[in-house]
Amino acid sequence: MIPTTQINKPVNHSHSNMNLSLTFRFRSEILSQLHFTPISPIKHPLKKQELHFSTNHKGSKPMNRKLTVTAKKASIEGVSEELNSIASYNLDFAYSRRKVRAAFIEVHQQLDHCLFKNAPEGIRTEEWYERNSRGLEIFCKSWLPRPGVPIKASVCFCHGYGDTCTFFFEGIARRIASSGYGVYAMDYPGFGLSEGLHGYIPNFDDLVDDVIEHYRRIKERPELRELPRFILGQSMGGAVSIKVHLKEPNNWDGMILVAPMCKIADDVMPSDAVMKVLTLLSKVMPKAKLFPNQDLAELAFREPSKRKLAVYNVICYDDNPRLKTGMELLRTTKEIESQVQKVSAPLLVIHGGDDKVTDPLVSRFLYESASSKDKTLKIYEGGYHCILEGEPDERIFAVHDDIVSWLNSRCSTK
Repeated sequence: MIPTTQINKPVNHSHSNMNLSLTFRFRSEILSQLHFTPISPIKHPLKKQELHFSTNHKGSKPMNRKLTVTAKKASIEGVSEELNSIASYNLDFAYSRRKVRAAFIEVHQQLDHCLFKNAPEGIRTEEWYERNSRGLEIFCKSWLPRPGVPIKASVCFCHGYGDTCTFFFEGIARRIASSGYGVYAMDYPGFGLSEGLHGYIPNFDDLVDDVIEHYRRIKERPELRELPRFILGQSMGGAVSIKVHLKEPNNWDGMILVAPMCKIADDVMPSDAVMKVLTLLSKVMPKAKLFPNQDLAELAFREPSKRKLAVYNVICYDDNPRLKTGMELLRTTKEIESQVQKVSAPLLVIHGGDDKVTDPLVSRFLYESASSKDKTLKIYEGGYHCILEGEPDERIFAVHDDIVSWLNSRCSTK
C-alpha cells in the first residue's frame, strides 16, 4: 500500500460545470541574487563552436543558416561520439531540435525506465505538424487504444516548462491510452519540436490561445465530438490548463493538474524595486538569458536511476531562462492566484508531499479555493516533483492508475 492523502468533495454529476514544471524563487535584495529555477535535466559545462550549412525546410526558401554546436565537456553516457555531437547542436531553432530528436528516438526506446520498458503494446500513434493561425508550425502527437477498443474520452496534455511531449510523456500517454482513452499532445511554440525561439514565451496568453486552438480542432473530430474531454497539465502545464479552462469554462468535462504552478509564495516574491528593474530589462532585451539557472534534477526526481536519465531528454530547454519568459511566468501565476475561485470544472489535483520545486501547499490552496463541486486532492507521501516519471516504479504505476480511475468514474456518468 502506497501512502497517500486524499481529500474529496462530493460529486454532483448532474450539475457539474463542463468546462499550474515550474516554480521560480526570487531573492529581492539585489538583481544579481535573483534565482529563477525551472525544471531542467542535469546540465554539463559547455563551450561553443560554429559551423555553417544549407537547409531547405518545408514552406521556406533554401537558405544558409549558421548552426552553433555546443560541445559538451561531459558526454552523454552510453551513446556514440556522433550522437554526442548531434546532441550538442544549438537548439534555438526547431530544425535543429527536430534533427536531434530524430537521432535519439532509438536511444529513448532502449532506456532502462519502466515507462519505456513496460510500455503497453498495440497503441496506435500518429505525429504531424500543423500551422496555426499565428503562422507557427506546431508539433502534434496522438496515442489511441488498440484497434477495436472504443475510445472513452479525449485527454489533452499540457507539458511543463522547457519540456516536450516526446520524452517521458510517451510512456505516460501509452498507459492512459491502453485504458481506452485518446491522448493528444502538442509542443508549445518555442519548445520541443514546434517552431519558435527555444525557451521563449513573449506572451503567455498567446501560448494559451495556441493550446485552445489546437485542442479545439481535436475535440471537433467526428470520432471525438460526442465524447467527454479532459485536460491534463503538469507543472507549468498546470498553469496553461487553468488558463485554458478560465477562457472556456464550459468546454471541458474535467481537469487533472499534476504538481501545478499556480502561486508564488510571498516570501520569495521580488521587491517592488527589483520588479521595476526586471520589467524595464524585459522590454529592452526580452530574449536575454538573464536569470541564473539551477539544476533541479536532484529535487525533481526521487529515484536516482531515473534522475540520471533526464540528460537523455536532449531537446528540452535547460539553459538560463530568458528574461521575458520569466516575467510572463511571474505575471501568469499572479493572475491565476487571483482567479482560482473561478475554477469550476471537475478537478483532480496530484502532488508529491516532498516536492521542493512546486509547493504542495499551493495545490491545497488551489483545491480549497476552487469553486468546483467535484474536486479531489491527492498528496503522495514522500513524492517529489516528477511524480509521473521520477518515482519508484510501484509509485509511478499507482499514480497513473489513480488518474485512470478518476477518468473512468467521470466517464461512466456520461
